[in-house]
Amino acid sequence: MAATVIPPSDAGRLAELRAGRGRPRSPYLTDRGRLIHGPTAPGGSTPCDRDTDLTPAEVDEITKLIVRGRLEGTAVTLPDRLRARSWKSVEDVLLRLDKALGWTTAGWKVGAASMAVRRAENIPSPSPGHLFAHSIFDSPAQIGPEYFVNYRLCETEFAFALGADFPARDEPYTEADLRAGIESLIPVIEIGDSVFEDWYTLSGYFGGMYDNGGGAALVRGRRHTDWRSVDLPTAIIDLYVNDSYVKSGVGAEAMGNPITSLTWMVNWARERGRDVAAGDVVSTGTCTAHCFVARGDVVSADFGPLGLVEARFA
Repeated sequence: MAATVIPPSDAGRLAELRAGRGRPRSPYLTDRGRLIHGPTAPGGSTPCDRDTDLTPAEVDEITKLIVRGRLEGTAVTLPDRLRARSWKSVEDVLLRLDKALGWTTAGWKVGAASMAVRRAENIPSPSPGHLFAHSIFDSPAQIGPEYFVNYRLCETEFAFALGADFPARDEPYTEADLRAGIESLIPVIEIGDSVFEDWYTLSGYFGGMYDNGGGAALVRGRRHTDWRSVDLPTAIIDLYVNDSYVKSGVGAEAMGNPITSLTWMVNWARERGRDVAAGDVVSTGTCTAHCFVARGDVVSADFGPLGLVEARFA
C-alpha cells in the first residue's frame, strides 16, 4: 500500500509493543488470552436434542430473554425447552433484535468467519450480527463494564466502511460490486459477549448465535481509503494483552479474504430483505481467533502499516 503516516503517539506505542514481542508470554495468558470462558473447552459443546425450528411464540420468548439480559446487564439461563440447533430460528431471533432492543444500528459483523473458530464453537456456518452505534469506539478506547454481561472476547478484524448502497434485491452481489462500493478499510477489534454463560457450551444450542452472533462492541482504528493496495489475505496482525505478545493472524482467516466475508454478509442481508446502506460498517471476522480478557486489561492490535488499535477495559 502507499506509505502510511502513523501518528507519533501510535508510532511510539507500536515501538514499545514490538520491542517486547520476543519476550515470553505472561504466565496468566494462553493463545486464547485468559482462561475465563467457562468450564467447557473449545469444541467441547454437546449438541442439544432439538433441531426443529422454534415456534413464533418461542422466537418471541427467546428474543425477550436476550433483550432483558442486555438491557439489565444480567446473565440469562436459556430453558432447556427453548434450546434448538435451528439456524432458521437463529435468523428469526437476530432479525428482531435490533428493533426489540431499540438500539440504532450502524452496520453488520461476521462471526465465525474463521474455520478455526467454527471448529472451536462447533457451528456449521459463519454467523451474522448487528453493529450498534452506541457501542462503537475510536482507538484508543476505554470501555466500561456496562457494555458487557459475561465476557470480553477480543477479535482482531478488517472492517469496511461502505460508500455505496446495497439494497435488497433478487440478484446476488459479487465481490467486484463490493470492491467498487467500499469507501475505506478500517482495522478493528471486535469484542464479543453473551448473556448466556459458559462460552463454548453455547454452540450446543446456538446460544451465542441467537445473541447477536456474540457481538457487543467494536473499536476502530484509522480509516484507509487507499485500501486497494493492501494484500488483505496476507496482511498480518499481532495481538498483545497488557503488552504481552499473545499471537498473530492473517486476513485469510476471514473466509480466505475479508472481501469474500464482506460479500457474504451483504448477500445474507440482501436475501432477507435488509438493505445495507452507504455509511454502514461491516466487520468481516476474526483473523486471530479468540482472546478472552478481563476488566483492567489493555488489548493492543498491531496491524503493521495500517496502524494500532487499542482498547482498555475499565
